[in-house]
Amino acid sequence: MTRIDDIPVSWDERTQLTTFLDYTRDTARAKCEGVSPENARRALLPGSPLMTMSGVINHLRWVEYYWFQVVFLGEEDRGPWTDEDPDREMRIAVDFPLSRLLDEYAEQCALNRGLVAGNDLDKQTQGTIRDGLHVDLRWILHHLTEETARHNGHLDILREMLDGTTGG
Repeated sequence: MTRIDDIPVSWDERTQLTTFLDYTRDTARAKCEGVSPENARRALLPGSPLMTMSGVINHLRWVEYYWFQVVFLGEEDRGPWTDEDPDREMRIAVDFPLSRLLDEYAEQCALNRGLVAGNDLDKQTQGTIRDGLHVDLRWILHHLTEETARHNGHLDILREMLDGTTGG
């Protein structure tokens, strides 16, 4: 995983945004290295029974899908969630090997990298967010970096509780 704590000032905005997002994506994957299949499915927080390492990775994969395919491109939402089960992507994650979830997350990220490369940062979304607002691609990149970084904190805590692994 490439460190990004010494980014040259001369990097353009797009490079900075995509580098930080890729760093948080890579960090999520690194947090899962070496975790056992059993531990990937274990929920340790009594108030958050869906919070498993598998659940977080599957959530990140589907969050990427939602923000790029549904909001940015305006495609029909084909995510696993429903009105009755809005966190279904986290619930069903325990039914799949973590390696598969990580592969699907990597594939979604690669697809989205291509989408970002082919569009201007000022391009407005076809779909809307709450209250019918349209945002631009730049906003989505900022939002996904924040969302992924926040969930990396969850992965940190889960991993330490599961097997004592810290850092990375």
